[in-house]
Amino acid sequence: MQLTVWTYEGPPHVGAMRVATAMKDVHYVLHAPQGDTYADLLFTMIERRDKRPPVTYTTFQARDLGSDTAELFKTAAAEAVERFQPKALLVGASCTAELIQDDPGGLAKALNLSVPVVPLELPSYSKKENWGAAETFYQTVRTLAGPNAPAPGSERTPRPVGRAPSCNLLGPTALGFRHRDDVLEVRKLLESIGVEVRVVAPLNATPADIARLGEADFNVVLYPEIALSAASWLKRTFRQPHTTVVPIGIGATKDFLKEVGELTGVDPNPALAGEPSRLPWWSRSIDSTYLTGKRVFVFGDGTHAVAAARVAQEELGFEVVGIGTYSREMAREVRAVAERYGVEALITDDYLEVEERIEALQPELVLGTQMERHMAKRLGIGCAVISAPVHVQDYPARYAPQMGWEGANVLFDTWVHPLVMGLEEHLLGMFREDFEFHDEAGGSHLAHGTRRATAAAEPVPEPAAAEIRIAAPVLQAAESRAEAESAPAAGEPAWTAEAEKELKKIPFFVRGKARRNTERFAAEHGVAAITVETLYDAKAHFGK
Repeated sequence: MQLTVWTYEGPPHVGAMRVATAMKDVHYVLHAPQGDTYADLLFTMIERRDKRPPVTYTTFQARDLGSDTAELFKTAAAEAVERFQPKALLVGASCTAELIQDDPGGLAKALNLSVPVVPLELPSYSKKENWGAAETFYQTVRTLAGPNAPAPGSERTPRPVGRAPSCNLLGPTALGFRHRDDVLEVRKLLESIGVEVRVVAPLNATPADIARLGEADFNVVLYPEIALSAASWLKRTFRQPHTTVVPIGIGATKDFLKEVGELTGVDPNPALAGEPSRLPWWSRSIDSTYLTGKRVFVFGDGTHAVAAARVAQEELGFEVVGIGTYSREMAREVRAVAERYGVEALITDDYLEVEERIEALQPELVLGTQMERHMAKRLGIGCAVISAPVHVQDYPARYAPQMGWEGANVLFDTWVHPLVMGLEEHLLGMFREDFEFHDEAGGSHLAHGTRRATAAAEPVPEPAAAEIRIAAPVLQAAESRAEAESAPAAGEPAWTAEAEKELKKIPFFVRGKARRNTERFAAEHGVAAITVETLYDAKAHFGK
C-alpha cells in the first residue's frame, strides 16, 4: 500500500462491494471506520445508480478502539439481517478494520443467523480491487452452489437430445466498464446460434440463481479478472467447461462463436456469415489509409488491454508501440501479447511510470483508462478510454457495448474519432493566420459590418494600474514555467520560435515523429539551434 494522488484500483473491499451491489437479495456488512463510507459515491455518483449499495458499515470511531469493536460488528450484522431481510449475507473488513483483527467471518458464524453467510478474508495490504471482486464471487459461488455439487468423481449427465444447449455468463459486476451492455450483446450472439443463457452472475443474480449455476452446460467467462477463479471451481466441481475467448473485436467475436460451437456441437456459421459490423468495411476502405500505421500505446486491465492490442494491430492497421496493465494477475497474458508485437510490456500500478512510457514512445493515439486520458490531454495526444477506472462520461445512458458485432462498431467510433477530430483541429489551426479565415475576420459570406468585425474595431479599455500590479507576477511565473518546460536538456539542440511555429503546421498525428526525426538529424549533424531550414533538411533526409 502506498500514498498516491491517483490509483488504478481501490482496496479489495471495494471489489467485494461491486459484487454485492450487482446482486439482488444480498447484503454486505463491512467492518470499517467512519471514513470508509466514501465508497458509496463510486456507485451513486460515478456509475449513476438510483440507489445506495446494499452495504452496512459498522462505522467505529477512534474512541471505540478502547472498547469491544467485535460486539459492535455483531450488533450491526444482526440488525442488517433483521432490517433488510437478505437471502445471503457477505461479511468482511476494510483495510483499516483489518488491523484490529476482529474476524468478521467467525463473529457472524457465532450469531447463527437465518441466512447463509459468506465470510470474506481480503488482504488489503497485498491485494487490490479486481482480486477482491474475484475472491468475493468465488466464495459466493462456493457457498451457495456447493450444496448442489455432485459426488466427487461422478460424470456429468449428457444433455438430452433435442434440448438447446445452455450457459451462464460470468463476470459482470456493478461499476464495471460497459458490463451492462456487454451482457446484452453477448446474449444476442449466443441466442443467434441457439444457445440459451440461464444465469448472468453476479450482475442481477439472486442467491437462488447462484445455487443453480451447475445446471447449465457450460460457462462464458466475460471478464477473466473477476470470473476465472469461480469458473475454474465450477469446472472441477460440476464438470462444466468454460470459454477462454473474450469477444472484443471482429476476430475475437468470430473465435468466440467458433469456441462455443466446439463446446456445444452447434453450427456457428449462420452467425459468422452475417458479421453485422462496419469496422471490417472501414478498415478495408480507402478512407482508412490516412490513419494506417499510426502508433498506438495501450494500457488498462488485462482483458481490455489484450483485446485492444489485437483490434488496433490486426483490424484497424495501427502499430502497437507499447502495451501494459495494472492487473498483475494477468501480467503473463499481457507479456505474451507484447512479445507477439515486438514491444516491451509495462506491468505497473504507478501512473507516473505509465506517463513516462507514453512520453518516451510519443504515440499518435493512447488507448487507456481515465488516467491515461488526462496524461494524453496534457501531452497533446489523442486518447480513447478502453478500460476501468473511468469517470461518469464512460457510463453512458445509451447502448455502447465493447463486445460482439455492435461492440466493434463502438470501438471503431471511439478510437478513430480522436484522430479524425484532431485532424480537423489541425486544419483549423493551419488556416488560422490566413488573410480570409483568421480569427478576427468576419464570415466571408457576410457583410463587412459583421458583429465580429464591429467588436474588433471597438477600443479595448486599458487595465487599471492595480490590475497590472496583480497580474504581472502571475504572468511572469507562468512564462517562467513555460520556458522551463520547453527548455532543452543540456547538450540537446534547441528549437527556434520560427521552427516551433512551422512544426505546428504538421498534422498532430505525425508531429511527434517529425519532432523526433528533426532532433535526431540535428544531433547527428551537430546543429545547436533547430531552424525552419533544419526542419526541412531533416524531412528531405528521412524522406529518401
